[in-house]
Amino acid sequence: MSDDTEPAKAHYKRILLKLGGESLAEAGGFGIDQKALQSIAEEIAEAKKLGVQIAIVIGGGNILRGATASNLGMERVTADYMGMLATVINAMALQSALEQAGVPTRVLTALDIRQVAEPYVRRRAIRHLEKDRIVIFAAGTGNPYFTTDTAASLRAIEVEAEVIFKATKVDGVYSADPMIDSTAVKFEQLTYLEVLKKGLKVMDSTSVSLCMDNKLPMVIFNVSNPDAIKRAIMGESIGTRVGAS
Repeated sequence: MSDDTEPAKAHYKRILLKLGGESLAEAGGFGIDQKALQSIAEEIAEAKKLGVQIAIVIGGGNILRGATASNLGMERVTADYMGMLATVINAMALQSALEQAGVPTRVLTALDIRQVAEPYVRRRAIRHLEKDRIVIFAAGTGNPYFTTDTAASLRAIEVEAEVIFKATKVDGVYSADPMIDSTAVKFEQLTYLEVLKKGLKVMDSTSVSLCMDNKLPMVIFNVSNPDAIKRAIMGESIGTRVGAS
């Protein structure tokens, strides 16, 4: 008896995945946890089998946040550069885990650290994607005062990604923090203006404005849910979608 089940297909050709550094640490912890690292790498590798081109922007919050270091009395610019270096460490760790999972991966960094990663060049990044390699963008935009959320929007626009997937700890965008407020309501869909007007903590206002100006949709979902990345790439309705309407 033949199996008529349709093979899983990607809904998108090229996507950008925004990962927080916390996804590489154990819950509530700091640094890089081997199990967490391996788990997220396997999830991405499985999604890659759908044939989609994947670019990744990763944060550094599991090691150091520039804004946090600044609040402790450190000069903001110095603190932000330290935060950028933290994202490079995470990118190298994720690259290693992805390649162990059998996926060719390249790290491109906005800071010039040629001994450990290629410098970011837009055309080079697109060429890597076309050659079916995963590309990890590290060091944010390379400028202080800009978050890795803004870097995600900028890089997604530059490499002509069709959507940004922001992987978080909650299953979408809520009216308040669902961990604290039991009356918090989840939004299934939002416009860019609604996010900005309501001050919702989706991504920072600069990154949301960039997406709005370039009509780049965002999907925010819980990365710890089984096959969340794969399901999002297949176009399933998960988390919260932010778009023009």
